Amino acid sequence: MEALHHILSFGFLLRNSVYTSVLIGFACPLVGVFLVLRRLVFVGVALPQISSTGIALSLSLPLWLGFQATPQSGHTLAFIGSTLFSVVAILVLAFLERRGRGLPEGRLGTAYVVAAAVSILLLSKNRFAELGWLDLLKGEVITISNFDLILTAVTLALVLAMLSLFKKELLLVSYDRAFASTLGKNVVLWDMLLYLLIGLTVSMAVLSVGPLIAFGFLLIPALTAQMFARNMRQLTIFASLFGGAAAFIGFLMAYQWDLPVGPTDIALLGIIYAAVFLVRKVLSLIKPISI
Repeated sequence: MEALHHILSFGFLLRNSVYTSVLIGFACPLVGVFLVLRRLVFVGVALPQISSTGIALSLSLPLWLGFQATPQSGHTLAFIGSTLFSVVAILVLAFLERRGRGLPEGRLGTAYVVAAAVSILLLSKNRFAELGWLDLLKGEVITISNFDLILTAVTLALVLAMLSLFKKELLLVSYDRAFASTLGKNVVLWDMLLYLLIGLTVSMAVLSVGPLIAFGFLLIPALTAQMFARNMRQLTIFASLFGGAAAFIGFLMAYQWDLPVGPTDIALLGIIYAAVFLVRKVLSLIKPISI
């Protein structure tokens, strides 16, 4: 209880980290639901790593151009690079997926491992950027400034507003593209909007909490809620609640036991997923067989 009291107090030193983690926990599953609906789960694996490559490249630019970036300008550059790489990557990967040529798992695996290698190579030449980025890679969400928190909140609020405003159209093109075309919907336009929102969310999540947490919150809450949700409304609500609760409880556990926040959050999400899966299996076994 003492740790909970510290975290909830206004003077808590790491309060920005708590707020950012919970924001990511609530928002990422709402975007991850669409990845699950479109069966683009493997894209969710590769996208955070590709986004991190955009950040690594952006952090290296000031060094190459011979000037010293301030923390805020460096963060802005990283956000632009992360967003650009995320949006372009998901557009290209989704286009190739729709074309149905080649092996999708091979493309995604290649994209993931190449992006990881390029990130390491870029950061190896920039020791200052490497130190901060290594903390994110390990999931240590501890240095969130007011500027970072505001940027995260504004970006995620924009994404959620767009998802709410165009919910029907985005769901329609995700469920049944052929039917959407029959109704006269511009499927390509709505696909582009959805991919832009996914790219923004992923880039913001990776920039704020690192690729590990971004990937976990994108997919695990949505996959957990999918096991028992009866409709899309339940799926989105429960996925978001799972993510937000895991982010807060995981931070509390990490603070109390001196653990890195990211791995604690993801381990907790894994436990929730396993528990829901087991309960679902047990209920299916004890359910009376109707004659």
